[in-house]
Amino acid sequence: MTSKKKTLLFTALLTFMIAGSAYRPPDEGMYPLSELKKVSLNKAGLKISMKDIYNPDSVSLVDALVNVGGCTGSFISDEGLIITNHHCAFSAVQLASTPENDYLNKGFTARSREQEIEAKGLTCRITESYEDVSDKILGVTKGVTDPATRIRVINAEMKRLAAQAEAQDPSIKAEVSEMFIGKAYVLFRYKIIQDVRLVYVPSRNVGEFGGETDNWVWPRHTGDFSFMRAYVAPDGSAAKYSKNNVPYKPKKFLRVNANGVNENDFVFILGYPGRTFRNRPAQFIQYQQEYLLPYVSNLYEFQNKAMEDAGRKDKATELRLATRIKRNANVLKNYRGKLKGLNGLELTDQKRREDADLANYINSNVELKEKYGTLMSDIDNLYKTIYRDAFREMWFTQIYGSTSLLSVARQINLFKASMSAKPVSERARFYTDSVGVLEQKLRTLYESFDIDADRTIFSRMLSDASKLPASQRVAAVDKKVMKGFNGQEQVDKFVDATLQYTRLKDQAYVFNTLMKSAAQMGSYNDPLLAFEADLRSQIDGLRQERERRDGLLNKLMGDYVAVKEKFRQRDFIPDANSTLRLTYGYVRGYSPADATYMKPFTTIQGVLEKGATGNPEFKYPPVMKELWQKKDFGPFVKKELNDVPVAFLYNLDTTGGNSGSPVMNGNGELIGVNFDRAYEATINDYAWNESYSRSIGVDIRYVLWVASKVDKADFLLREIGVKL
Repeated sequence: MTSKKKTLLFTALLTFMIAGSAYRPPDEGMYPLSELKKVSLNKAGLKISMKDIYNPDSVSLVDALVNVGGCTGSFISDEGLIITNHHCAFSAVQLASTPENDYLNKGFTARSREQEIEAKGLTCRITESYEDVSDKILGVTKGVTDPATRIRVINAEMKRLAAQAEAQDPSIKAEVSEMFIGKAYVLFRYKIIQDVRLVYVPSRNVGEFGGETDNWVWPRHTGDFSFMRAYVAPDGSAAKYSKNNVPYKPKKFLRVNANGVNENDFVFILGYPGRTFRNRPAQFIQYQQEYLLPYVSNLYEFQNKAMEDAGRKDKATELRLATRIKRNANVLKNYRGKLKGLNGLELTDQKRREDADLANYINSNVELKEKYGTLMSDIDNLYKTIYRDAFREMWFTQIYGSTSLLSVARQINLFKASMSAKPVSERARFYTDSVGVLEQKLRTLYESFDIDADRTIFSRMLSDASKLPASQRVAAVDKKVMKGFNGQEQVDKFVDATLQYTRLKDQAYVFNTLMKSAAQMGSYNDPLLAFEADLRSQIDGLRQERERRDGLLNKLMGDYVAVKEKFRQRDFIPDANSTLRLTYGYVRGYSPADATYMKPFTTIQGVLEKGATGNPEFKYPPVMKELWQKKDFGPFVKKELNDVPVAFLYNLDTTGGNSGSPVMNGNGELIGVNFDRAYEATINDYAWNESYSRSIGVDIRYVLWVASKVDKADFLLREIGVKL
């Protein structure tokens, strides 16, 4: 039987099972607040009012949501306590760790407010309100025919409206988000909390149990949770970290239901999903499949090996590079999962057929043909130019993030250029006013810098550039590296000489000497700065063409969605774009392969079974085995399993950014924390299907069991109102 026939058979069986049960399949989509009126949640299983979820005139569940460090979190007490994922706190825990206080591996528990430590680099963003500004944004494009000019005026108007909102209310941060590319825009107002502190983070062998072996895989046994606390100034205003700050009093916090959920129970998520690309044509999917996904995954695999090798020198280096390695590894496995999904589903071909049907629809209608007759060919021609420069563009996108010292050089060169642009009489003042911002940027870069890792990765990047086709050359590499080029030896020679000579690798010199005065900064130069300047010169020279393409794409995608809605005779849900969304569904297992069914719950028994395999990524705190053997589960046992559920599956529509999102039951109570998707669901960014799209959450019962039984953090349970 072909895979397509198997899929049809499974779908038919699934339909039969659904028809004979109370189970209702969810609708595809991550619904913005403005689209909630289109969702029949009460019919699906919601037991509270829709206004309890979002009410612009009163307090509702959305007021308990925060965006923290690019993830989602939720308030679970009136003292600003936040629950989110372990991996969302990872970078802050890494920055707080030292070889003497290795919180990253051993975990951290603050048993009093005084012991809570700053979560460096993390802030909280709370959605205050939103406003549709599509007419205002698109109004400024009337009469504008040049694509580059069009995108510039759109971006300028987005910034103007955000600045206007902030001027009207200085206490908020405003941002205009593009909901449909080239078509719909919404102004969001956010409250920003700048003082976030770590409260409780389990040990790494709980919070990252399974490591990369289990990442994006089901069955999962990862306790991916952590607790933070938001602080503000005594008057309630946002303030940077200070001992005088007090816990933030949220308008709303979620109630924790320690009883958890059962299979087929209705659940929903509120969160800040990153980006999806479901309303794009076949050419976009082809670009992902043939260019971006393989390039980045292969590059990140190389980078991680280089950083892991460097980390073997000593514990301090290992800790310093840990966050970069973890982020790369997560993207790497995600991208390879997407490639597997794209190949398996033949999504590009499917999109081509859909686009061909759309073209026929346009051509069959005189009015549509007059307005959109060249739409599909224009899209195709645009992507041909994008493919033509793809490898150089990807190289430029990755080069600064690959090599920390090159990013340091970029920041210094930009600062010097800004200072040089000022009249001589104003340069000293500019330096005094701006050097603090530069220093902060550089300190962030140096926090994850290692010279050996930089050397290896820089050499790889230059070697890749040397092999680009004639039409995609990197001028700085040809100028500095390719003279008398004799292969990798020449690349290594250039890298060694450049890194040996530059003093940017010496943090003490940079902060204590180079940044001592405007004169010192202005007069300093070295080969790395010169190489970066040449790089940036070509990037700047290509900007006009990129703006032309972006502007043209913006207009074409707006038309593409508009005519596709007419063709399908329905409105689309906007792609995710880091704004607050709702998705709903049910606790449910799935069948990823023939004769295989994945149950929706894992247990502590599974933790112990994996630990017995000898894989070092499956180590766990020894006390867990003792507690399990005694059946010391407290009130957190799931009777049907005679065990504590660790993680669970549900068919909600999620993507990156939903990490840390609260999973809630029909009463709006917290019963889990979302942290991942099954491997088959990595393709969610491009397509969603109830048969294979499964998200993974850590069960609140496991969170509470680990906190109380393993780490003796009963104070947390008392704060959130859970009785032992």
